[in-house]
Amino acid sequence: MKPEKERPLGTKAFPKIPHLPGSRTGASDRTAPPELSRRCTEQSKRGDTIVVEEKLDGSCVAVARLADTIVALGREGFRATESENPGRQMFARWVAANTQRFTDVLQPGEWLVGEWLALAHSTRYRLTHEPFVVFDLFTATGALATAPLDARLGDRLARPSRLHTGDAISISAIDAQLGAHGAHGALDAVEGAVWRVERDGVVLHRTKFVRAGKVDGAFLPENSGLPAVWNWSD
Repeated sequence: MKPEKERPLGTKAFPKIPHLPGSRTGASDRTAPPELSRRCTEQSKRGDTIVVEEKLDGSCVAVARLADTIVALGREGFRATESENPGRQMFARWVAANTQRFTDVLQPGEWLVGEWLALAHSTRYRLTHEPFVVFDLFTATGALATAPLDARLGDRLARPSRLHTGDAISISAIDAQLGAHGAHGALDAVEGAVWRVERDGVVLHRTKFVRAGKVDGAFLPENSGLPAVWNWSD
């Protein structure tokens, strides 16, 4: 029997995001409660800020600062160095080569979460920025809202394209803004968008819309039977 892997954070690095009504879902996906869907797309609550960002298609990963050590993690919370996935192994090498950048951003106990776009999953990209795109920073009080996250990061790390900041906004309005290929060099149809409900400097909720026709992992060798497609290499 293999020993159980350690989760350095003691938990997953990032939860699964529920889907808005009409979003393309898979077998393991769940739909957001109706109240949250309405809050994001029809009528936000007083004090809410709704931020919508382009949803990128790669591997959800994290970078944590544990005391003075920088650790690369997968979404599930395990060390990327222990993964059998070549994309996550590449991520671990990239984080190791950029340790000082993450030490400058993170306080002990904090972690960044983002999308690692080096290996094509269902979308190929002609990247105009480095392959790690940050969408969250978790602190002792929760995930930072967009404005304080922007202030913390400055121009140190890539961020998702922002489609909207303000009150609730419909899926159709966001879909029109996304266009066919989004803003990150997608060579295939862009996947969709993520809605964030923010208040008092933190993220309260997230939900997402994935366009119909998306096939999970279409370019991964285990699904395609073809060699891996790389958007970036180290």
